[in-house]
Formats: sequence, structure tokens, C-alpha cells
Amino acid sequence: MRKTFLGGLLALALAAPLAAQTVTIDTAIGPVPLAANPQKIAVFDIAALDTLTALGIDVAGVTDKVYLPSLAPVAAKAQVIGTLFEPDFEALVVMQPDLIIAGGRSSTQVAALSEIAPTIDMTIWGAGLLDQARARIAAYGLLFSAQEAAQGLTQTLEAKIAAARAAVAGKGNALILLTNGGKISAYGSQSRFGWLHTEIGLPEAVAGLDDETHGQSVSFEFVAEADPDWLVVVDRGAAIGAQAEAAVATLDNPLIARTAAAQNGRIIYLDATPLYIAGGGANAVMQTLDEIIAAFAAEVEG
Repeated sequence: MRKTFLGGLLALALAAPLAAQTVTIDTAIGPVPLAANPQKIAVFDIAALDTLTALGIDVAGVTDKVYLPSLAPVAAKAQVIGTLFEPDFEALVVMQPDLIIAGGRSSTQVAALSEIAPTIDMTIWGAGLLDQARARIAAYGLLFSAQEAAQGLTQTLEAKIAAARAAVAGKGNALILLTNGGKISAYGSQSRFGWLHTEIGLPEAVAGLDDETHGQSVSFEFVAEADPDWLVVVDRGAAIGAQAEAAVATLDNPLIARTAAAQNGRIIYLDATPLYIAGGGANAVMQTLDEIIAAFAAEVEG
């Protein structure tokens, strides 16, 4: 009799679908309720993929390019589901993901992707980038029941930010330049790269720059007149793999050479991909911070 009773319970357990817990997470467009612990995830944003990887969360689908070498092992185990700009909808229909994560360059596809599976927009953009990065870490931690890993990752990030603040303190001002072939543009504190000023306390050489997506177009004369103590350089061509003039060549001219930054060996050529492609990804941010810390620490030692 007992055996029959237990057998009945087991049959009921197997027959009844598990009640999915619902959690509400913060996204780029506000709080969104979702079924917790989705198993099959398709990701169309490199910053999101970077943070998910940092949290140890597996993904089933990624874009054709993941740009960051650290994400190559992730891509090797996942299915290609399109590009950052153009999802492969047929592949997604076959895959039947539990969740699609879009953001940034793929954010315009959220409505179309939502017809296939629950889709969230996790774009990280503009001023307050690190606050958004912190929010995404917490959101993924809640969604995937990885709160402890999320707290640990946030603590590591905060420690890195503190180290960067200490490294740049009292070392002078800086101008952030993006090179694009032979063109240059400057980025201020309210721009996508502005957290390098606001979060780590690196003073601006020029206040009030436009916060346009592609920065404020400037001339070499503008840079010479600003005469920053440091030049922090982001090479867009290198970030996207374009066959364009390298940043070093672009800035190799007499106007740049006469700046204090150039004369004192204080031009920092950052790895552009973490900033330009994966901006706000947890590991990407920490990679940039490591580069800043190393550059300014070298100044102390000199």
C-alpha cells in the first residue's frame, strides 16, 4: 500500500510542471518580471556576454563576433545566432531560447526578438556607465540565482575602482581622445567614456565637451591648446578591426608632440575593444581600470 502511495506521488511530481519562480529585474527600460533561472540564453550584447561570463553563467547563443579574446572559449561552445545588428531569426526559432538578451547595437531588435522568446534590453550607455554596470551585475545575479557571485564580482570591481582612484590622484588632468582613421574626437565627463573622469577622479583637461555618441569632433590645434597632462586614447579602428590608420600614426604630428602629455610620455593607448565594444561589461571595465592603474603607477615609479 505504501509503495503504491509513494509511486503515486512520484507520478504526480513528474507529471506536474514545476512552478517557475518569477523575479523582477532592472533593465535599460525599467523593471521587468521574468521566470527565474532561464536555461537556454541567447545574447546579442558583448557587455552582457562579458558580465554573464564573469558570473559563470553559460549561454547557448552568441553573435558571429565576440570581439574580446576572453570570450572566445564561450563562443566556441555556443551557437551563432546572427550579428550584433542583425539576428538570425530562423536560427533562434530552431533554438527556442528561454531568454534573449539584447542591448546597445541590438536594442532596435528587441520588439522583433520578443516574438520568439522573452527578450530584455540590457543596454549600458552614456553617463553613469558604472552605475549601470553595477545594476546589470545585480540583475543577472537575481535572475540566475547567483547573488553571491554577483556580490563578489561587485566587490572586486569596487576594489579595482578604488585602486584606480589612488593611482591617478594628484597626477594632473587628462583629455580622452577617440581616433577614427585620421579623425579625432574628444569625450567629456558626461560621455560614454566619462566614467574615467567621474568614477576614478581623473580631472578633465577641458570641461563642457559635448556628450554626443561619437564625441565632440576636435582638431589637433584644439588638443595643442588644451595641453593636457595626459592623453587617454581609444582607437576605434582597432576596436572594430577596421583597416584604418592606427591611433599612434594619427597622433604622430608636431601639434600633439608639443603637448605636456607627449613631452612627458603620458599618452595612454588603451585597448579599445573593452571600452568601445564591451563598455560596461564587468571584466571589460576591470581590464580598462588595470590599464589605467598600470600607466599611472608607472608614472610614480618614474
